[in-house]
Amino acid sequence: MRVTYWCEMAWLPPGEVVENVAVIVDGVRVTEVYPGVPAPPGAVRLAGLTLPGLANAHSHAFHRALRGHTQTGRGSFWTWREQMYGVAGRLDPDTYLALARAVYAEMALAGITCVAEFHYLHHGPGGVPYDDPNVMGHVLVRAAREAGLRIVLLDTCYLTGGIGDALTGPQVRFGDGDADGWASRAEELALSYEGAEDVEIGAAVHSVRAVPPEQMHVVVDFAHRHSGPLHVHVSEQRAENEACVEAYSATPVQVLHEHGVLGPRSTAVHATHLSDVDVALLGGSSTHVCMCPTTERDLADGIGPARRLLDAGSPITLGSDSQAVIDLFEEARAVELDERLASRERGHWRAADLLNAATAAGHASMGYPDAGSLVPGAWADLVSVRLDSVRTAGATRLTAAESVVFAATAADVHSVISGGRMIVEDGLYTLGDVGALLRDAVARARE
Repeated sequence: MRVTYWCEMAWLPPGEVVENVAVIVDGVRVTEVYPGVPAPPGAVRLAGLTLPGLANAHSHAFHRALRGHTQTGRGSFWTWREQMYGVAGRLDPDTYLALARAVYAEMALAGITCVAEFHYLHHGPGGVPYDDPNVMGHVLVRAAREAGLRIVLLDTCYLTGGIGDALTGPQVRFGDGDADGWASRAEELALSYEGAEDVEIGAAVHSVRAVPPEQMHVVVDFAHRHSGPLHVHVSEQRAENEACVEAYSATPVQVLHEHGVLGPRSTAVHATHLSDVDVALLGGSSTHVCMCPTTERDLADGIGPARRLLDAGSPITLGSDSQAVIDLFEEARAVELDERLASRERGHWRAADLLNAATAAGHASMGYPDAGSLVPGAWADLVSVRLDSVRTAGATRLTAAESVVFAATAADVHSVISGGRMIVEDGLYTLGDVGALLRDAVARARE
């Protein structure tokens, strides 16, 4: 179906706000873009600033059940992880479907049109495979489709509970024995979605803690064979670095480099505690780096060197990770504001750079280089943000991008077109009351 949208303002390449823009959509693609034109007859009007769809480059959907339940008392990433394992131990395909669908609906309300799900909750309790060993992956795809999002399902290899340690407790649900066992199951999953435009099957090395270096090549080969994205958690904690150096006489980044994990289709998630050599290896290999500031501060991880990484050659992307909040505007501005805290200087990032991280760069890191820009041929993903809310009122064309990045929240998103389909209109979501969906799904997940 051919639809014309007329945007009061739109963010267009090479990164500028333009007034009075007509965007013509046919099916799932943008076919024409006309800046500076009056509203065509019958056009759907989009007020405020219209952006390309936002890309959530790192998500663990089931972590949403932890929001608000881990904020009492003291602790660290490691104590939080034990609570996360508790939720992981209870989920089954039905509860996971309900929870993921509600979480992806929350993402849709926030303007996210594509999500990279870092998926390692593969098997049943005790590590016993379900009758369909990929059922947990299938429910994530179903959840995204029902919520109106594209999904990049990053099937994650997770073999050890720490360097040299066996999987224990709920962790045994994550494992496939060895990398060959993982690849055998992942191949079946990839075959299930061969030819699907709205689903990309990628791969992930969970971390140097969870995949022995000598088995990483199997995951790398899978990603190369399918021309898909390859993601990995990197240096989120200093303790992870120390254990890696003790075991391998190398940092996590150096281990990943030595075993072929880095490259332009790869993404290092977090990359918080890096040496100068690590930064050079990531940048020199054009490896994307996904920053998740709301999670990194929630878990007291630290502040990563995002600007240095970009300058070295690593495109920066953004993710909601643990779902502490789901708001890519908050993630984007946190990249700049956290660096201000660390450096006591302002102005490391332009608003346009941060919007690029949330759109085109994020989609490229997820295997969708034809998304994240309002240009002919791109995916028809449009996200309109109010410029008259209490947070954004006073914005002009010259300040619209800055107002959205540094002041707007997900609550200011009023319309979302995902793959040519209107899924949020005037702040209302097609699946109904997302708050009620989340309330019920979280309660079931925590039973």
